[in-house]
Amino acid sequence: MKKIGLTLGGGGARGFAHLAVLEVFDELGVKPSYISGTSIGAIIGALYAAGNSAAGIHEMVSGIFGPPKKNGIKKILKPTENFKFIELFDPHLSLKPKGLIKGEKLLNFLYEKIGVSTFEELEIPLKTVATDFWRNEQVVFSSGELLPAIRASMAIPYVFTPICMDDRVLVDGGLVNNVPLDLLSSQCDIRIAVDVMGESSKPKTKVPNPIEAVFHTYEVMMSTIADEKLAANPVDIFLRIPLVDAELLDFHKTELIYNQGLAVKGEFKRQLTKLIENNHPIFNWLRRR
Repeated sequence: MKKIGLTLGGGGARGFAHLAVLEVFDELGVKPSYISGTSIGAIIGALYAAGNSAAGIHEMVSGIFGPPKKNGIKKILKPTENFKFIELFDPHLSLKPKGLIKGEKLLNFLYEKIGVSTFEELEIPLKTVATDFWRNEQVVFSSGELLPAIRASMAIPYVFTPICMDDRVLVDGGLVNNVPLDLLSSQCDIRIAVDVMGESSKPKTKVPNPIEAVFHTYEVMMSTIADEKLAANPVDIFLRIPLVDAELLDFHKTELIYNQGLAVKGEFKRQLTKLIENNHPIFNWLRRR
């Protein structure tokens, strides 16, 4: 069996589109041999590497962020039915907050769902990326405690409080490597990377408001770095999922994002099947020169 490397890019709520890609692996009855991920890609990657199916992760995500299963005023007003995700976001109440959300509740929730506490316990080897804020450099985790590494990888500056580890202040890995395809093992026969940054349908002549200016500047930087990484590290399949009008924090659009992700599923399944059956993946000669 060929070794498959899979990279899941960051993008906040847009990362739910990764589930459509993971469904293909389950349907073909194959598993990646290595996974790398940043931010939401690190979270989804850890859940999958721990042995959860794409359908299982989808069900879990829908239970938190999806609409209530039943209609009626009682259901609408019942937080446990409608706003479970709010319970996972613990505000950092301080006169000098280091971030809007501490992230401890989300960390505890992930521990419960992932079911393991170290990288070594995962069924599939995983690498996650964070950013050393003051040293302006990438920090890669692949061993030791899993949850602090994931928490650091998703710490969008000022949205989530940073993680202090050893002598480092760690924030979202998207600042330095949003689609960490360069971290996949050279032993991979097939390499796949998934970018979920998407685009906006707003007129290109529109002057951004302050919030749009901050978030989109961040996204321009991440996309530029991802393009440079891809040029220097070719992969066999690069999926740029055509997400439209899904923002980093649009967690209420879970199903819309997932459904947009389905747009690439059929073609990806065809390409992956062909590569698995082909004895000579396209870029193997480049990687093993």
